[in-house]
Amino acid sequence: MHSRTPAGRTGRPRSAAAGAAILAATRAALVELGWSRLTLGDVATRAGVAKTTLYRRWAGKNELVVDAVAELFDELRLPDRGSLAADIEGVVLQFAAILARPEARSGLMAVVAEAARDDALRARIRTSIVDRQKRLVLEGRARAEARGELPAEPDPAAAARTVGLIFDMVAGAVVHRTLVTGEPVDEEWVRGFTRVLLRGLAGDTTPQGPGVTPTSTGS
Repeated sequence: MHSRTPAGRTGRPRSAAAGAAILAATRAALVELGWSRLTLGDVATRAGVAKTTLYRRWAGKNELVVDAVAELFDELRLPDRGSLAADIEGVVLQFAAILARPEARSGLMAVVAEAARDDALRARIRTSIVDRQKRLVLEGRARAEARGELPAEPDPAAAARTVGLIFDMVAGAVVHRTLVTGEPVDEEWVRGFTRVLLRGLAGDTTPQGPGVTPTSTGS
């Protein structure tokens, strides 16, 4: 099912206030009712809007919940804490705190499960959540390069791949620990995770390829 409103639709401009109220009502319903009992009718009542208002903006519950959860992740910030390690630790703790919220936990797990059989929904998750939050990796890497903590990556394609890998490692580890195993993402775990991540970012600059022998580290 497609979730985007047709581009040619005309009428009064959408109300930003109504949209914000609907997304807030969706999160409140997720906390109180959970995914299975949440309905668009209940969300409309909570938000004080007509049910048709929701259907003009969202094709169904899946798309609505994706956008409601995406708004939570938009709260993530990357304050300058003086070093790349400290910056990573700060944003990972923020991310884990958002995932620990019941509306984020139940909403995200539900739509990810639904997306396993819905390509359009998977694309919406990627666009609304994943791609939007890659800004944090871009910001952090640019700041680290300016500090001289990381070398610049002049090849745009290689730089994009690195950004994707960093995001996947951070998001994958935190989501798995928070939502799958249920283990704590505390300061001790975050410090250890950051050390491992930074070793990977530092990399091995020794040329590798046919006929090149890696530098020995001793025996």
